[in-house]
Amino acid sequence: MKFLVIGCGSIGRRHMKNLLDLGHEVIGADLNTEYRKWVDDNLHISTVENAEAGLNGGGESGTPGKSGTPGKPDAVLVCTPPSTHVPLAITALKAGAHVFVEKPLSHTLDGVDDLIKLAKSKELCLAVGYNLRFNKALMKVKALLDSNSIGKVLYARILIGQYLPEWRPWQDYRKSYTASKKLGGGIILDASHEFDYARWLFGEMKEICCIADKVSSLEVETEDVAEVLLKSERGAIINIHLDFVRRDRTRHCEIIGENGTIKLDAISGKISLFSVGVSVGAGSANAVDAMNREMVFESAEDPNNMYVSELNNFIDCIKNKKNPLVDGAEGKRSLMLALKAKESSEKSKYIGLHKNSE
Repeated sequence: MKFLVIGCGSIGRRHMKNLLDLGHEVIGADLNTEYRKWVDDNLHISTVENAEAGLNGGGESGTPGKSGTPGKPDAVLVCTPPSTHVPLAITALKAGAHVFVEKPLSHTLDGVDDLIKLAKSKELCLAVGYNLRFNKALMKVKALLDSNSIGKVLYARILIGQYLPEWRPWQDYRKSYTASKKLGGGIILDASHEFDYARWLFGEMKEICCIADKVSSLEVETEDVAEVLLKSERGAIINIHLDFVRRDRTRHCEIIGENGTIKLDAISGKISLFSVGVSVGAGSANAVDAMNREMVFESAEDPNNMYVSELNNFIDCIKNKKNPLVDGAEGKRSLMLALKAKESSEKSKYIGLHKNSE
């Protein structure tokens, strides 16, 4: 298959490398000359200045490379700032290409429904890049919950924190989209993975409250810390903490149920399960009984694996006309939750969430 990757920044480069390793043809597009040069020099693929040229196959405006031949792409990956996602994705769909959009789907809901409807009418695949759904450790947590290992979930705490200047050390953080309101930055949208996997693990939410602000001395115009409180339709209370000010990187969650607790360190992949009087994994190497109530799973893996799995899911869905694990509708629901968090913070109030608001 032939892929056009729009956006040659860090995530675009990762996807390009992975697609090349998977044996596909790739061309890149970016307005930034330096980004295109990096791709030319390091990945040796054709690049073009804009999406339109790429959708036409690179043609005359392409830079010669070892990979990427003239011809329209089968699929497009949109890896640009969130404010540009919807128009670029719509352009790609109109050109007849399947589309993968990096998270979040957008920075507003404007045009999102039109995007989803267009993909459906053209019978083209539309996927959203919430790669944590392909994380081995988080998949194990999901399996433990689905097997009722800790009983009914009562509450959960989810936390992510990492110092923004260290996210992409090769780039001035002040020039990143994360630092810009106009481009759809801020910790709430940039860390919307946490909203997405909260929905995946605990179901849809019915109430939300958020306090968010810029509290550090970082030179950004967006919120850098957010504290979110949610109540799920199943009755669980969920706390999500997000920040890009913390100097010691962390990403973890604790899930407390009626019969036990699950703790996940998403960086190391370590999962701790404490379960009262419940046998888990009987007959296997991980078996425990009622007298040995705590066990640890080690699910560490190369972080790149989840990005490869994500792409393989997208490719499989294209080839076999299946629905992606995170399709446009799922991406919209997670975006809505993040936007409601921003709204709650701005209005200083609880907000009720209703299914008919979709």
